[in-house]
Amino acid sequence: MVYKDYWALSQWYAHYGRLVGFDNLYVVAHGRDDMIARICPHASVITIPRDRLNGFDRSRGQMLNSFADGLGISYDWVIRTDADELICFDPGIYDSFDDIFQSAASTAMFALGLNVAETVADDVLEDGEMALGHRSHAVFTGHYSKAWVSKRGTALWRHGVWAGPRKLGSAVFDLPQGVYLVHLKYANLEALEIANRHRKEVGNAEGRGLPGPAWKEADKDASRFYANFARYSEKTWSAARDEAYTAIVAEPIRDDKENVLRSRSTIFKYKVTLPDWFKSEFGAGLTAKEGP
Repeated sequence: MVYKDYWALSQWYAHYGRLVGFDNLYVVAHGRDDMIARICPHASVITIPRDRLNGFDRSRGQMLNSFADGLGISYDWVIRTDADELICFDPGIYDSFDDIFQSAASTAMFALGLNVAETVADDVLEDGEMALGHRSHAVFTGHYSKAWVSKRGTALWRHGVWAGPRKLGSAVFDLPQGVYLVHLKYANLEALEIANRHRKEVGNAEGRGLPGPAWKEADKDASRFYANFARYSEKTWSAARDEAYTAIVAEPIRDDKENVLRSRSTIFKYKVTLPDWFKSEFGAGLTAKEGP
């Protein structure tokens, strides 16, 4: 689901189109916007009204769960991410999404989160360039170690999985090794500036149930991230990955108020350099050249 986040959407479209086929992509446009169909010419675009923002997150979650459940009639698994989230997998472990799904221990899976950052040493991204071809620094994040795929009858909720009161205690926190949720929000400063205007518009609108401080004060949120990133010391990929994975899978949250199984929002205070396979497998080519 997207609203005006055009740069991120172009990354999303190229990334998932290559991996699952462009005709298997679905974009929910929050308000009529002809630009979305131009960016995603071979995806199915569904437009929903944008005349009311009250209860934004809850309404959005309910609608997307219903839509995903409908798609589950035709598909074995439904991948659901925000426009700025790319699921990447270690090619030394998996050849495709099918390999990941065959390893599933539950009806939904999580991925280890990474915030990818633009640094002072990075060039400004040219139009159409894939971010992972030109960005190589990141921090692991518990907040974005989200549930990202589900089978029919399984609802994703608040970055996790709705399990229900009777099954919450026994629900499986399935986070396979070698699967990463790459969050691109901080990977392109120019795009972030534009997107933050729209986030603040929503976060500061009148009404209840709107997104919190990360949207209401989007500029401050971004400044905090970059300031912390600059202070963090470096750690090797393998050491940081193993530490983050162990911490995330060891003690997930079983939220008995929302009946949701999710990752803890653990903050990892070190930065890493992404392995070369991120660039070679998921950063090659141009977004503008993708499509059948």
